Amino acid sequence: MTYRGKVKGGMVVLEPGARLDEGAEVVVEPVGSGDEYASLREGLLKLAGTVKGLPSDMSRNHDHYIHGAPKR
Repeated sequence: MTYRGKVKGGMVVLEPGARLDEGAEVVVEPVGSGDEYASLREGLLKLAGTVKGLPSDMSRNHDHYIHGAPKR
């Protein structure tokens, strides 16, 4: 179950109708502030170029190597 809310006065105010039990543990993750894909991009860039032994045309023909589609 996911509830949305906004920070007001340093506290998270949940959307109307959202009910959580007193003492419930929650995880708060900001959405839409800045570049929401930055951490994904950074994580993927750390992996770029780390796999060894791939065919030289892997990026162009990944569907061929992974799914058996005709080569481009």
